[in-house]
Amino acid sequence: MNKLNVKALAIALGSSWALCMLLTGWASIFGWSAKFVEVMGSIYIGFEPTLLGGIVGAIWGFVDGAIAGLLIAIIYNAAAK
Repeated sequence: MNKLNVKALAIALGSSWALCMLLTGWASIFGWSAKFVEVMGSIYIGFEPTLLGGIVGAIWGFVDGAIAGLLIAIIYNAAAK
């Protein structure tokens, strides 16, 4: 089995989740996905339906996604041995 590149998966998942959080935060300014932002705002400090809140959510999202990608790759590589 091939091994996953831990760094690449961490950056890819971090970037993907950051983009989702940014766009969701900005969309909630217009009333779309407001409940999602409300729930995620209870987890990610500073994430709210504003332009700056979307950027804060993207930063939190990158960190959270990168940690998830790191753990997924490490567990996959350990199981693939």
